[in-house]
Amino acid sequence: MKKRQTGMMGSVKMAFGIFMVLFYLGVAVLLALNFFPVPRYLSWFFAVAFGAYGLYRGYREIKGEHTYGMRRDDENEEEEFQFGSYVERLKQQEEEFKKESENEKE
Repeated sequence: MKKRQTGMMGSVKMAFGIFMVLFYLGVAVLLALNFFPVPRYLSWFFAVAFGAYGLYRGYREIKGEHTYGMRRDDENEEEEFQFGSYVERLKQQEEEFKKESENEKE
């Protein structure tokens, strides 16, 4: 079974990833609108570059293909550490919350 990071650090890293996606896409829009005083051809070149990288990073964020240099758990070194997708992480956190609330009711 693959390990997934949950908890506070996982949430912070996910929020940072989403922020960076929005940052790259925002810079791409500003460059496309010629907000910065650079020649038009450079503005468009970097707008396309920032936009493409922002979309790529957003895809990786949604699919969970990022690692952020995290260390894997030492319990089983043969298994490779991998983040799950965003939706899988939300489902896992929801299941854990339900289990905790059921245990509190008992």
